[in-house]
Amino acid sequence: MIVELTAAAALVCLDPGHGTDPGVAAQREPIGPGSPRLAVKDGGGAAGESQVALALARTTRTLLVRRGYRVVLTRDAPGYRGGNVERARFCNDRRAALMLRIHADGASDPSTRGVSTLYPSRRAGWTDDVAAPSLRAARRVQRALVQATGATDRGLVARADLTGFNWADVPVILVEVGFLSNPGERALLRTTSYRARVARGLAEGASIFLGAAPAS
Repeated sequence: MIVELTAAAALVCLDPGHGTDPGVAAQREPIGPGSPRLAVKDGGGAAGESQVALALARTTRTLLVRRGYRVVLTRDAPGYRGGNVERARFCNDRRAALMLRIHADGASDPSTRGVSTLYPSRRAGWTDDVAAPSLRAARRVQRALVQATGATDRGLVARADLTGFNWADVPVILVEVGFLSNPGERALLRTTSYRARVARGLAEGASIFLGAAPAS
């Protein structure tokens, strides 16, 4: 059941991608409730992605709290012990108004660059209750992120194969904040100043989606 997007329910669940303990990451879990199809709990991501994602989540948390929102993180350190099902359930259990998954991308072509926002495709019994608000959130966050960073706009991408989407019962998006395989974007994402711009975009987009929160 989706929470109402009211100021009283304005809790943002930030999910810094990857960082799962190696002993857990290779384990498999259902891609969706009741599905026989399994996926690894954590594919590892691009080199350095888990550290970038965590740094961004911490900065974004600070900015959202300043705006009056309540914020929780699925992880606040390396060595996470669960998979994507557990991350989704963590946000579901807290009835988050938005689950914002933070990732960075990688590609075989080092010239590939830019930011994109993924959202769940509509799948009956899995995401049909969250698909529409998730798309609205994706549009707002992607626009705000491009404005804050000046990064190449790679647009919105619907995904039906992401465990973290298919188990979510709250609006959910996944933002790819740049390509760590691109030398220029990798250098930028390693700087505090550029990560601050990314975090401002994430916080601004989430705030536009959620509406005004009460002053803290």
